[in-house]
Amino acid sequence: MEKISVLAITKNGINIGQNLKESFPEWTVFAPSKFANQNNSITWYSDSTSEKIVELFNSNDALICLFSLGAVIRLIAPHLKDKKTDPAVIVIDDKTNFVISVLSGHIGGANELTEKIAQKLQAQPVITTAADVNKTIAVDLVGRDLGWKIDDDSNVTKISAHMVNEEPIGVFQEAGEKKWHKQLPKNVSLYNTIDELKNSKSKANLIISDKIIENDLASKSVIYRPPSLVVGVGLHWDTSKETIRDGIEDCLKKFELSSKSIAKLASIKKPQDVQGLIDVGKEMDIPVEYVNRDDLAKITAPNPSDTVKAFEGTASVSEAAAILVSNGKLIVEKQKFPPNLTIAIARIED
Repeated sequence: MEKISVLAITKNGINIGQNLKESFPEWTVFAPSKFANQNNSITWYSDSTSEKIVELFNSNDALICLFSLGAVIRLIAPHLKDKKTDPAVIVIDDKTNFVISVLSGHIGGANELTEKIAQKLQAQPVITTAADVNKTIAVDLVGRDLGWKIDDDSNVTKISAHMVNEEPIGVFQEAGEKKWHKQLPKNVSLYNTIDELKNSKSKANLIISDKIIENDLASKSVIYRPPSLVVGVGLHWDTSKETIRDGIEDCLKKFELSSKSIAKLASIKKPQDVQGLIDVGKEMDIPVEYVNRDDLAKITAPNPSDTVKAFEGTASVSEAAAILVSNGKLIVEKQKFPPNLTIAIARIED
Protein backbone atom coordinates (compact mmCIF):
# COMPACT_ATOMS: atom_id res chain seq x y z
CA MET A 1 0.00 0.00 0.00
CA GLU A 2 1.28 3.49 -0.81
CA LYS A 3 2.22 5.68 2.14
CA ILE A 4 0.49 9.05 1.92
CA SER A 5 0.67 11.89 4.43
CA VAL A 6 -1.17 15.18 4.76
CA LEU A 7 0.54 18.25 6.25
CA ALA A 8 -1.65 21.06 7.61
CA ILE A 9 -0.33 24.21 9.31
CA THR A 10 -3.48 26.33 9.77
CA LYS A 11 -6.79 25.79 11.53
CA ASN A 12 -8.62 25.66 8.20
CA GLY A 13 -5.98 23.26 6.93
CA ILE A 14 -6.55 20.98 9.90
CA ASN A 15 -10.28 20.90 9.14
CA ILE A 16 -9.50 20.02 5.53
CA GLY A 17 -7.12 17.33 6.74
CA GLN A 18 -9.85 15.82 8.91
CA ASN A 19 -12.18 15.74 5.90
CA LEU A 20 -9.51 13.99 3.86
CA LYS A 21 -8.95 11.51 6.68
CA GLU A 22 -12.64 10.60 6.60
CA SER A 23 -12.48 9.93 2.86
CA PHE A 24 -9.04 8.28 2.96
CA PRO A 25 -8.70 6.71 6.42
CA GLU A 26 -5.34 5.07 5.62
CA TRP A 27 -3.69 8.51 5.22
CA THR A 28 -1.89 10.17 8.14
CA VAL A 29 -2.61 13.83 8.91
CA PHE A 30 0.09 15.93 10.60
CA ALA A 31 -0.40 19.36 12.24
CA PRO A 32 1.58 21.60 14.65
CA SER A 33 1.13 20.76 18.34
CA LYS A 34 0.20 24.39 19.08
CA PHE A 35 -3.22 23.57 17.59
CA ALA A 36 -3.52 20.28 19.48
CA ASN A 37 -6.98 19.25 20.69
CA GLN A 38 -8.66 16.00 21.64
CA ASN A 39 -8.82 14.80 18.03
CA ASN A 40 -6.89 11.53 17.90
CA SER A 41 -7.14 11.36 14.10
CA ILE A 42 -4.44 14.05 13.85
CA THR A 43 -0.76 13.39 14.54
CA TRP A 44 0.54 16.49 16.32
CA TYR A 45 4.17 17.46 15.86
CA SER A 46 6.35 19.81 17.89
CA ASP A 47 9.33 20.25 15.55
CA SER A 48 9.34 23.03 12.93
CA THR A 49 7.28 22.71 9.76
CA SER A 50 10.43 23.09 7.66
CA GLU A 51 11.86 19.99 9.39
CA LYS A 52 8.61 18.05 9.28
CA ILE A 53 8.01 18.59 5.56
CA VAL A 54 11.51 17.27 4.75
CA GLU A 55 10.91 14.20 6.92
CA LEU A 56 7.57 13.50 5.22
CA PHE A 57 8.97 14.22 1.75
CA ASN A 58 11.65 11.59 2.25
CA SER A 59 9.43 8.93 3.82
CA ASN A 60 6.20 9.01 1.77
CA ASP A 61 4.99 8.02 -1.67
CA ALA A 62 2.80 11.11 -1.73
CA LEU A 63 2.65 14.30 0.33
CA ILE A 64 -0.40 16.59 0.42
CA CYS A 65 0.32 20.08 1.72
CA LEU A 66 -2.51 22.27 2.96
CA PHE A 67 -0.79 25.63 2.63
CA SER A 68 0.52 27.97 -0.07
CA LEU A 69 2.20 26.67 -3.19
CA GLY A 70 5.10 29.13 -2.89
CA ALA A 71 5.91 28.02 0.66
CA VAL A 72 5.82 24.36 -0.35
CA ILE A 73 8.18 24.94 -3.27
CA ARG A 74 10.68 26.84 -1.13
CA LEU A 75 10.67 24.13 1.53
CA ILE A 76 11.06 21.10 -0.74
CA ALA A 77 13.27 22.60 -3.47
CA PRO A 78 16.62 21.70 -1.83
CA HIS A 79 15.52 18.06 -1.55
CA LEU A 80 14.38 17.35 -5.10
CA LYS A 81 16.24 14.49 -6.84
CA ASP A 82 14.45 13.18 -9.94
CA LYS A 83 11.01 12.15 -11.13
CA LYS A 84 11.74 8.47 -10.58
CA THR A 85 12.35 8.85 -6.85
CA ASP A 86 10.65 12.08 -5.72
CA PRO A 87 7.24 11.53 -4.11
CA ALA A 88 4.05 12.95 -5.53
CA VAL A 89 3.43 16.41 -4.05
CA ILE A 90 0.00 18.05 -4.05
CA VAL A 91 -1.01 21.45 -2.71
CA ILE A 92 -4.51 22.41 -1.56
CA ASP A 93 -5.35 26.02 -0.74
CA ASP A 94 -6.87 27.07 2.57
CA LYS A 95 -10.39 27.34 1.15
CA THR A 96 -10.26 24.15 -0.95
CA ASN A 97 -10.76 26.08 -4.17
CA PHE A 98 -7.91 24.28 -5.95
CA VAL A 99 -6.09 20.96 -5.73
CA ILE A 100 -2.76 21.41 -7.49
CA SER A 101 -0.51 18.66 -8.83
CA VAL A 102 2.98 20.02 -8.09
CA LEU A 103 5.51 17.23 -8.44
CA SER A 104 5.79 13.72 -9.95
CA GLY A 105 2.55 14.08 -11.87
CA HIS A 106 2.96 10.98 -14.03
CA ILE A 107 5.37 8.47 -12.57
CA GLY A 108 4.64 9.49 -8.98
CA GLY A 109 0.88 9.51 -9.57
CA ALA A 110 0.24 13.10 -8.44
CA ASN A 111 -2.09 13.85 -11.35
CA GLU A 112 -4.32 10.86 -10.69
CA LEU A 113 -4.37 11.59 -6.96
CA THR A 114 -5.17 15.25 -7.62
CA GLU A 115 -8.26 14.26 -9.62
CA LYS A 116 -9.37 11.89 -6.87
CA ILE A 117 -8.96 14.48 -4.09
CA ALA A 118 -10.63 17.25 -6.10
CA GLN A 119 -13.66 15.04 -6.65
CA LYS A 120 -13.97 14.35 -2.92
CA LEU A 121 -13.54 18.01 -1.96
CA GLN A 122 -15.60 19.34 -4.90
CA ALA A 123 -12.61 21.50 -5.81
CA GLN A 124 -10.94 22.41 -9.10
CA PRO A 125 -8.05 20.09 -10.05
CA VAL A 126 -5.02 21.91 -11.49
CA ILE A 127 -2.84 19.74 -13.73
CA THR A 128 -0.24 21.26 -16.02
CA THR A 129 1.65 18.34 -17.56
CA ALA A 130 1.56 18.68 -21.34
CA ALA A 131 0.28 15.18 -22.12
CA ASP A 132 -2.71 15.67 -19.83
CA VAL A 133 -3.48 19.20 -20.99
CA ASN A 134 -3.30 18.13 -24.64
CA LYS A 135 -5.13 14.86 -23.89
CA THR A 136 -2.51 12.80 -25.66
CA ILE A 137 -0.46 9.73 -24.74
CA ALA A 138 1.70 10.06 -21.63
CA VAL A 139 4.76 8.24 -22.95
CA ASP A 140 6.15 7.47 -19.49
CA LEU A 141 2.88 5.85 -18.37
CA VAL A 142 2.08 3.54 -21.29
CA GLY A 143 1.35 0.06 -19.93
CA ARG A 144 2.36 0.93 -16.40
CA ASP A 145 -0.83 -0.51 -14.95
CA LEU A 146 -0.21 -3.68 -16.99
CA GLY A 147 3.24 -4.27 -15.55
CA TRP A 148 5.14 -3.07 -18.63
CA LYS A 149 8.72 -1.89 -18.13
CA ILE A 150 10.46 0.77 -20.17
CA ASP A 151 13.61 -0.79 -21.59
CA ASP A 152 15.66 2.43 -21.58
CA ASP A 153 14.11 5.65 -20.34
CA SER A 154 16.73 7.95 -21.90
CA ASN A 155 14.41 8.65 -24.86
CA VAL A 156 11.24 9.32 -22.86
CA THR A 157 11.60 13.11 -22.57
CA LYS A 158 12.51 13.58 -26.23
CA ILE A 159 9.72 11.39 -27.53
CA SER A 160 7.21 12.91 -25.10
CA ALA A 161 8.02 16.27 -26.71
CA HIS A 162 7.35 14.84 -30.18
CA MET A 163 4.06 13.46 -28.87
CA VAL A 164 2.72 16.70 -27.35
CA ASN A 165 3.93 18.69 -30.39
CA GLU A 166 1.76 16.38 -32.52
CA GLU A 167 4.61 15.16 -34.70
CA PRO A 168 4.20 11.79 -36.47
CA ILE A 169 4.56 8.89 -34.01
CA GLY A 170 4.61 5.24 -35.03
CA VAL A 171 3.42 2.37 -32.83
CA PHE A 172 4.32 -1.28 -33.29
CA GLN A 173 3.16 -4.01 -30.90
CA GLU A 174 3.92 -7.73 -30.99
CA ALA A 175 3.43 -8.76 -27.36
CA GLY A 176 1.37 -7.81 -24.31
CA GLU A 177 -2.19 -6.63 -23.74
CA LYS A 178 -3.56 -5.00 -26.89
CA LYS A 179 -6.20 -2.81 -25.24
CA TRP A 180 -3.83 -0.32 -23.62
CA HIS A 181 -5.32 2.66 -25.44
CA LYS A 182 -8.90 3.73 -26.14
CA GLN A 183 -8.31 5.98 -29.11
CA LEU A 184 -4.97 7.00 -30.53
CA PRO A 185 -4.29 10.72 -31.16
CA LYS A 186 -4.39 11.79 -34.81
CA ASN A 187 -0.58 12.05 -35.00
CA VAL A 188 -0.10 8.41 -33.91
CA SER A 189 -0.20 5.55 -36.42
CA LEU A 190 -0.23 1.77 -35.83
CA TYR A 191 2.00 -0.45 -37.97
CA ASN A 192 1.53 -4.20 -38.39
CA THR A 193 5.18 -5.14 -38.88
CA ILE A 194 8.54 -3.86 -37.72
CA ASP A 195 9.54 -3.31 -41.37
CA GLU A 196 6.52 -1.07 -41.93
CA LEU A 197 7.56 0.95 -38.90
CA LYS A 198 11.14 1.25 -40.16
CA ASN A 199 9.95 2.51 -43.53
CA SER A 200 7.41 4.95 -42.09
CA LYS A 201 7.84 8.71 -41.84
CA SER A 202 7.40 8.71 -38.07
CA LYS A 203 9.52 11.14 -36.10
CA ALA A 204 9.61 8.74 -33.15
CA ASN A 205 8.15 5.40 -32.13
CA LEU A 206 6.53 3.44 -29.33
CA ILE A 207 7.41 -0.26 -29.54
CA ILE A 208 5.79 -2.92 -27.35
CA SER A 209 7.84 -6.07 -27.72
CA ASP A 210 9.69 -8.81 -25.87
CA LYS A 211 12.29 -8.99 -28.65
CA ILE A 212 15.61 -7.16 -28.92
CA ILE A 213 15.22 -4.15 -31.22
CA GLU A 214 18.07 -3.09 -33.50
CA ASN A 215 19.97 0.02 -32.44
CA ASP A 216 18.99 2.30 -35.34
CA LEU A 217 15.30 1.84 -34.57
CA ALA A 218 15.75 1.76 -30.79
CA SER A 219 17.53 5.12 -30.85
CA LYS A 220 14.33 6.88 -31.91
CA SER A 221 11.93 4.77 -29.88
CA VAL A 222 10.63 4.11 -26.41
CA ILE A 223 10.55 0.33 -26.03
CA TYR A 224 8.12 -1.23 -23.57
CA ARG A 225 8.67 -4.72 -22.18
CA PRO A 226 5.40 -6.45 -21.27
CA PRO A 227 5.57 -9.50 -18.93
CA SER A 228 4.91 -11.85 -21.83
CA LEU A 229 7.42 -14.70 -21.51
CA VAL A 230 7.41 -17.86 -19.42
CA VAL A 231 10.71 -19.71 -19.17
CA GLY A 232 10.28 -23.44 -18.65
CA VAL A 233 13.15 -25.11 -16.78
CA GLY A 234 13.96 -28.80 -16.68
CA LEU A 235 16.68 -29.58 -14.15
CA HIS A 236 18.20 -31.95 -11.64
CA TRP A 237 17.93 -31.50 -7.87
CA ASP A 238 21.52 -30.20 -7.69
CA THR A 239 21.57 -27.96 -10.79
CA SER A 240 23.34 -24.78 -9.71
CA LYS A 241 22.12 -21.22 -9.83
CA GLU A 242 24.96 -20.31 -12.19
CA THR A 243 24.09 -23.10 -14.62
CA ILE A 244 20.41 -22.11 -14.72
CA ARG A 245 21.13 -18.41 -15.09
CA ASP A 246 23.69 -19.00 -17.84
CA GLY A 247 21.25 -21.27 -19.68
CA ILE A 248 18.49 -18.67 -19.56
CA GLU A 249 20.83 -15.90 -20.69
CA ASP A 250 22.15 -18.04 -23.52
CA CYS A 251 18.61 -18.70 -24.78
CA LEU A 252 17.60 -15.05 -24.55
CA LYS A 253 20.69 -13.97 -26.49
CA LYS A 254 20.35 -16.70 -29.13
CA PHE A 255 16.70 -15.97 -29.80
CA GLU A 256 16.96 -12.18 -29.29
CA LEU A 257 14.52 -11.90 -26.39
CA SER A 258 14.52 -9.46 -23.48
CA SER A 259 14.92 -10.66 -19.89
CA LYS A 260 12.71 -7.73 -18.82
CA SER A 261 9.74 -9.52 -20.39
CA ILE A 262 10.07 -12.70 -18.35
CA ALA A 263 6.88 -13.02 -16.31
CA LYS A 264 7.62 -16.37 -14.64
CA LEU A 265 10.00 -19.27 -14.41
CA ALA A 266 8.19 -22.62 -14.52
CA SER A 267 9.27 -26.13 -13.60
CA ILE A 268 8.08 -29.46 -12.27
CA LYS A 269 7.09 -29.79 -8.63
CA LYS A 270 9.69 -32.01 -6.97
CA PRO A 271 9.64 -33.46 -3.44
CA GLN A 272 11.97 -30.60 -2.54
CA ASP A 273 12.33 -27.33 -4.46
CA VAL A 274 15.67 -26.97 -6.24
CA GLN A 275 17.75 -24.36 -4.43
CA GLY A 276 19.45 -23.22 -7.64
CA LEU A 277 16.09 -22.32 -9.19
CA ILE A 278 14.96 -20.57 -6.01
CA ASP A 279 18.15 -18.49 -6.05
CA VAL A 280 17.81 -17.58 -9.75
CA GLY A 281 14.23 -16.43 -9.18
CA LYS A 282 15.32 -14.19 -6.33
CA GLU A 283 18.32 -12.86 -8.20
CA MET A 284 16.28 -12.01 -11.30
CA ASP A 285 13.24 -10.92 -9.24
CA ILE A 286 11.03 -13.33 -11.16
CA PRO A 287 8.47 -15.64 -9.50
CA VAL A 288 8.81 -19.39 -9.90
CA GLU A 289 5.72 -21.52 -10.54
CA TYR A 290 5.82 -25.26 -9.95
CA VAL A 291 3.54 -27.68 -11.82
CA ASN A 292 2.56 -31.22 -10.86
CA ARG A 293 3.88 -33.97 -13.14
CA ASP A 294 0.33 -35.21 -13.86
CA ASP A 295 -0.60 -31.80 -15.28
CA LEU A 296 2.59 -31.65 -17.32
CA ALA A 297 1.90 -35.12 -18.74
CA LYS A 298 -1.34 -33.81 -20.28
CA ILE A 299 0.52 -31.24 -22.38
CA THR A 300 1.55 -32.10 -25.93
CA ALA A 301 5.14 -30.90 -26.30
CA PRO A 302 7.16 -31.00 -29.54
CA ASN A 303 10.20 -32.74 -28.05
CA PRO A 304 9.17 -35.42 -25.53
CA SER A 305 11.86 -37.59 -23.97
CA ASP A 306 11.68 -41.19 -22.77
CA THR A 307 14.61 -40.48 -20.44
CA VAL A 308 12.79 -37.55 -18.84
CA LYS A 309 9.66 -39.69 -18.50
CA ALA A 310 11.63 -42.40 -16.72
CA PHE A 311 13.04 -39.95 -14.18
CA GLU A 312 10.19 -37.42 -13.82
CA GLY A 313 7.05 -39.39 -14.67
CA THR A 314 6.30 -37.07 -17.61
CA ALA A 315 7.92 -36.90 -21.04
CA SER A 316 8.41 -33.14 -21.00
CA VAL A 317 9.28 -30.62 -18.30
CA SER A 318 10.70 -27.41 -19.78
CA GLU A 319 8.43 -27.27 -22.85
CA ALA A 320 5.32 -28.53 -21.08
CA ALA A 321 5.80 -26.19 -18.11
CA ALA A 322 6.31 -23.17 -20.37
CA ILE A 323 3.21 -24.00 -22.44
CA LEU A 324 1.01 -24.77 -19.43
CA VAL A 325 1.96 -21.78 -17.27
CA SER A 326 1.84 -19.30 -20.17
CA ASN A 327 -1.37 -20.70 -21.64
CA GLY A 328 0.26 -19.60 -24.86
CA LYS A 329 2.58 -20.79 -27.61
CA LEU A 330 6.11 -22.12 -27.48
CA ILE A 331 8.53 -19.74 -29.20
CA VAL A 332 11.77 -21.42 -28.12
CA GLU A 333 11.77 -25.21 -28.20
CA LYS A 334 13.79 -27.20 -25.69
CA GLN A 335 17.44 -26.15 -25.52
CA LYS A 336 19.82 -28.61 -23.83
CA PHE A 337 22.64 -27.57 -21.53
CA PRO A 338 24.65 -30.57 -20.39
CA PRO A 339 24.65 -32.30 -18.08
CA ASN A 340 21.15 -31.71 -16.66
CA LEU A 341 19.44 -28.50 -17.75
CA THR A 342 16.83 -27.78 -20.44
CA ILE A 343 15.25 -24.41 -21.19
CA ALA A 344 12.15 -23.62 -23.27
CA ILE A 345 10.27 -20.34 -23.66
CA ALA A 346 6.58 -19.68 -24.37
CA ARG A 347 4.78 -16.41 -24.98
CA ILE A 348 1.66 -15.48 -23.06
CA GLU A 349 -1.14 -14.65 -25.49
CA ASP A 350 -3.35 -11.74 -24.39
